[in-house]
Amino acid sequence: MVDSATSDPKIVTGVAGYVLEDVPHLSDYISHLSVTPFLSFFLSLLIFLLQIYGVCSIDMDVCTLILLPSLSSFFIQTYPNPLQDNPSYSVVKQHFVNVDDTVAQQAIVHKNSPRGTHFRRAGPRQKVYFKSEDVYACIVTCGGLCPGLNTVIREIVCGLNHMYGVNEVLGIEGGYRGFYSRNTIQLTPKFVDHIHKRGGTILGTSQGGHDTSKIVDSIQDRGINQVYIIGGDGTQKGASVIFEEIRRRGLKVAVVGIPNTVDNDIPVIDKSFGFDTAVEEAQRAINAAHVEAESTENGIGVVKLMGRYSGFIAMYATLASRDVDCCLIPESPFYLEGPGGLFQFIEKRLKENGHMVIVIAEGAGQDLLSESQTMNKQVPSGNKLLTDVGLWLSQKIKDHFAKHQNMAITLKYIDPTYMIRAVRSNASDNVYCTLLAHSAVHGAMAGYTGFAVGPVNGRHAYIPFPRINERQRKVVITDRMWARLLSSTNQPSFMNPKDAIGERGKGESLRNTKSLAG
Repeated sequence: MVDSATSDPKIVTGVAGYVLEDVPHLSDYISHLSVTPFLSFFLSLLIFLLQIYGVCSIDMDVCTLILLPSLSSFFIQTYPNPLQDNPSYSVVKQHFVNVDDTVAQQAIVHKNSPRGTHFRRAGPRQKVYFKSEDVYACIVTCGGLCPGLNTVIREIVCGLNHMYGVNEVLGIEGGYRGFYSRNTIQLTPKFVDHIHKRGGTILGTSQGGHDTSKIVDSIQDRGINQVYIIGGDGTQKGASVIFEEIRRRGLKVAVVGIPNTVDNDIPVIDKSFGFDTAVEEAQRAINAAHVEAESTENGIGVVKLMGRYSGFIAMYATLASRDVDCCLIPESPFYLEGPGGLFQFIEKRLKENGHMVIVIAEGAGQDLLSESQTMNKQVPSGNKLLTDVGLWLSQKIKDHFAKHQNMAITLKYIDPTYMIRAVRSNASDNVYCTLLAHSAVHGAMAGYTGFAVGPVNGRHAYIPFPRINERQRKVVITDRMWARLLSSTNQPSFMNPKDAIGERGKGESLRNTKSLAG
């Protein structure tokens, strides 16, 4: 696990309740490194004149420290963006994003409500903070696999080269520990040309191995000045810590995160790359389970999908399939026996249709497992090692119906967990990965750092690491999307009997459901 100590957020406020949660910029903390002899002379002359006229009576060194951050920003070396001379962009009417463009976090507001939180819009800027020939970038992939990793790697390399003329890009092999294990590979457009057609990551990956000091030492020793970090929530926490250490040392290094997880549990952004491919691949498993179940009397197909804490894959795969009779996710508790339990629903559905398909996320029902089955172990990423709830549920169903001689069942269990994350990305994700990679490159070249990139309400934005790392995104079971799923499967909204008694004690009926607006 990584402790993600962060610096103070960079907040800008405006009229009508406008709030910009801005991302750090290199000029925020390395402006003193850009002091030229001219700037030093100018400051000395200015302070001398202020002291003569009695405007400034404090010590010259103290006055310099006060004036330097605000004045030196006008003298920091910037360069014209090479995109303006790029033939591929000659047809573009507006090459660059306006410096004041922001993206609203909330798309729906009322006429009298405040404008709310915004993030800096992603895209190319008119001025860049790196000379193309001075850029030495590196890319690292960490954590679990995800469809689209190779596409992002390819597009960062090609984007840096084709748009900005950058030729030096280093691939760090084996995750974070690759920084100090000296495992590297030189990445060129020719080398990465066809990697998007493969699953996994050509750089390899690992969980854990995060040693902040060693990583930053390696970055500093190698002369790397742009770091692109691809990975899930744990990886982005690590990226935040790396940025903070780089900032503490005053290094001119842009740190950019491209968040990914098939679980789609990254907050703020619309969705993670690879999620669409994972949902599409899950259809094959669900379809196979449906065929198996439909082909026998009282056939039951159980499919376990990924989703440790968030059930997005299970929910969206269920909605896309329309062959699923019951979807179980971590956010929606369920119980097995008694009135309103899962077993009762299975019996009812088998009597109605003669077959049934159940989709369960890997993190669902963990509270039902006995103490002997729950292993208090952790994987290297720090997450709890989960018991296989799919096998457990399948056995429980078999045991239950073995007691009912009047209903023999045939159950098939399918676990495509690692199959759906190891495939190559589909067309939709390939396009999405390209946009993410290009947005990341534009941000780094413009001098922004300490941010993750992703779409917010359909517009790509730069989001500060603390916002990406503050929590995990989860399915809201009081939202319309979960209601749509319940409508599709016609499954009950399972509730523990103890909770039901508590609700009755409050004078509320279990049959009454809270209406959804619209």
